[in-house]
Amino acid sequence: MSDIKKLLEQNRQWAADTVEQYPDFFKELSEQQSPKYLWIGCADSRVPATQITNLMPGEIFVHRNIANQVSTTDLNCMSVLQFAVQVLQVEHIIVCGHYGCGGVNAALSNQQLGLIDNWLTQIKDVYIKNETKFTAITNEQERSDLMCELNVKDQVQTVCNTTIVQDAWKRGQKLSVHGWCYSLKDGHIKDLEVSTDSVSSNHSVYQYQS
Repeated sequence: MSDIKKLLEQNRQWAADTVEQYPDFFKELSEQQSPKYLWIGCADSRVPATQITNLMPGEIFVHRNIANQVSTTDLNCMSVLQFAVQVLQVEHIIVCGHYGCGGVNAALSNQQLGLIDNWLTQIKDVYIKNETKFTAITNEQERSDLMCELNVKDQVQTVCNTTIVQDAWKRGQKLSVHGWCYSLKDGHIKDLEVSTDSVSSNHSVYQYQS
């Protein structure tokens, strides 16, 4: 049996098992999409949003890319953000990185990898802004873990700085932004305690006036 055929057969089995457990699952799922959460995470195959949060399909809207980057020039990311906030009316935006992230580790190195180096420049910039925090850290894993957390915090701030999120807050829309890091070693998520639900968390230059 080919690998692809195996996936198709597993799909049929999953669908049958799901219907047996939840008879109306697909009927209800096909009629609406009303998730409370937008997940911005890493494309790493070991960090599937629904599984690690124990949610079902339809409960979380997902955008993933290498090293969970949020760039205001990335039309894909900005389109997902706008749709989630304005159309789906999500209540929570979660930026979730993970320890041991290959993209973060690549950004910390001087090794040239090709096109991806351009994608990782934002992480390198975060490192430069926080370089003094790494001075006393010689352990490579500790350096990587710190960089993963700092990267998430920076992306959270970028989300908050977008006009999409700021306009939602001005409208009085219930919306919170959170920063998490997931551990591949034990499956636990760490809350980085940078959650915010108002424009007051932004620097004054990002507090736009109508």
